[in-house]
Amino acid sequence: MKQVHLKRGKEESLLRFHPWVFSGAIQQVDDDICEGDVVRVVAADGHFIAVGHYQEGSITVRVLSFRDVPIDSQFWASRLQSALATRQAIGLVDVQGSNAYRLVHGEGDHLPGLVIDVYGSTAVMQAHSIGMHLQRKEIATQLVAVMGSRISNVYYKSETTLPFMETENGFLFGGSSENTAVENGLKFYVDWLRGQKTGFFVDQRENRSLLEHYARGRRVLNMFCYTGGFSFYALRGGAELVHSVDSSAKAIELTNRNVELNFPGDLRHKAYCDDAFRFLDSISQTPDFPGYDLIILDPPAFAKHRGALHNALKGYTRLNQKALQKIQPGGLLFTFSCSQVVSKDHFRNAVFTAAAQARRKVRILHQLHQPADHPVNIYHPEGEYLKGLVLYVED
Repeated sequence: MKQVHLKRGKEESLLRFHPWVFSGAIQQVDDDICEGDVVRVVAADGHFIAVGHYQEGSITVRVLSFRDVPIDSQFWASRLQSALATRQAIGLVDVQGSNAYRLVHGEGDHLPGLVIDVYGSTAVMQAHSIGMHLQRKEIATQLVAVMGSRISNVYYKSETTLPFMETENGFLFGGSSENTAVENGLKFYVDWLRGQKTGFFVDQRENRSLLEHYARGRRVLNMFCYTGGFSFYALRGGAELVHSVDSSAKAIELTNRNVELNFPGDLRHKAYCDDAFRFLDSISQTPDFPGYDLIILDPPAFAKHRGALHNALKGYTRLNQKALQKIQPGGLLFTFSCSQVVSKDHFRNAVFTAAAQARRKVRILHQLHQPADHPVNIYHPEGEYLKGLVLYVED
């Protein structure tokens, strides 16, 4: 196995089990190492530190194990079995009325660069590293063995996560045109081919349930609605009306399909294809429409890397300020950030600034986060990517 040699003293974070080796920590690499290779990471004195996938870039090695073990079929089976056991322990597997959950969450399941979401009998696998892409067929084989009768299909979807490689979406095992899944008794279509991520955002499951609890009698605005998850939970919660907004016509089409799947012919729902800021600016009160008293802001990541952090925080502040200016007294604002580089403190300060600029009296009712099937490796705090607040807004 080829080796990556660290500079003297640069093994400290790895000795604390952080699963990334940054390029600046590397003294040299063996000749003929290719991207995606499994490599041994050794300290300056030559002693073993870890084994992982090599890739050119800032994060040069993603650690698979801190033990000197072969990365073979037994390794993949063991890791996948551990991930399944975790989901069984938290009560997400083989549950009546729910068949959607995240089975593998990258570093949180000691499989950096790999995501697997389960939707009914289909597992959707996504690689975020070249190493995982190269091992996709072996991983799929072990996945089918570990999951047994729970899944009949494995769909691979990495065209958008590895755009610099020639990858092709498609089934690695089985094949099915059935793309309907169930979450807490509500049905939704999963767009494996064209949809964002793996086709649905299972990380908002618990936050959607919380919104359902607060929706009764309220006029709901779901911004950045994507597939309409918050919208159909609000409808089941007894909302007076629900308006869904997204700049993508495909997202609006999928939202309408999902609402119709659960509430056919329900006139309480309308969807609009529009820019979020423009739509918020256009909101006005009329005798027939006094305004929204529950608003959801769940935008895509404003910052993909640290260099974009400053502009991202300005964007979060501006977006939340507009929503706080428009929401009715006594209203609730569910506001989120899924940007990994935006910390909880960063996001909270951005919302604090927005509240001050909007000159509204605001109280925090809930501080929200990703669910248990998106675990955070305690040695990898960067994995805590989803932040959310539920705000009660007065005059």
